[in-house]
Amino acid sequence: MTTRNNILITGASSGLGAGMARLFAAQGRNLALCARRLDRLEALKAELESINPSISVRIKPLDVNDYDQVFQVFHDFKEEMGQLDRIIVNAGLGKGQPLGTGAFHANRQTAETNFVAALAQCEAAMEIFRAQNAGHLVVMSSMSAMRGMRKNINTYAATKAGVASLAEGLRMEMLGKPIRISTIYPGYIRSEINEKVEKAPFMVDTETGCKALVAAIDREPAKACVPSWPWAPLGLAMRILPLSMVRRLT
Repeated sequence: MTTRNNILITGASSGLGAGMARLFAAQGRNLALCARRLDRLEALKAELESINPSISVRIKPLDVNDYDQVFQVFHDFKEEMGQLDRIIVNAGLGKGQPLGTGAFHANRQTAETNFVAALAQCEAAMEIFRAQNAGHLVVMSSMSAMRGMRKNINTYAATKAGVASLAEGLRMEMLGKPIRISTIYPGYIRSEINEKVEKAPFMVDTETGCKALVAAIDREPAKACVPSWPWAPLGLAMRILPLSMVRRLT
């Protein structure tokens, strides 16, 4: 396993992004953090520097739906840090409504943020990694990507399946090269994106979930369901069970 000293995380101002940043800081990794809310990034930067004063923490505001800004921010971080060893495409949106109920605006926003903006992030990351001939791209998908999902998470699940396919195509292209591509499938981990969800099977708290995420990412797997129990066997089951049974998980 290669040590990745300089790590960029998008959507880092809260939730899983901030949780992973805290754990990477404790490991002694230098961090490049970006998100829309600069005030939260500033507070997180101060917290991380108190956790480990020896690390470098750089922050920049970023709306991932501003595609030109994505490329600019990624390349600015690279220039400032000399090299980016790992980029975690984490920014995402959980908004959505059942199709045909008059909420196209919400579903479109989810699709654009979770897929088109993720594509921009992957493009910017791969430009850097190809030039370096090294790097680790981490794409955050979801267990909901295993099958089509219903109601409010229909569009969300479709976008997460899309980014998983995007990452797999990149992984195929990078076979035998010093650029690693990992697709992470988180199960139900409590964060701001799902704070209003009252009932979800096998939900874990943010700290537990982030520890599992960081452990998985550091292994640099091709794919990982997180936490591995029970989501790895459930992921296999979700792919082969009838829709009537998969429906019970949603």
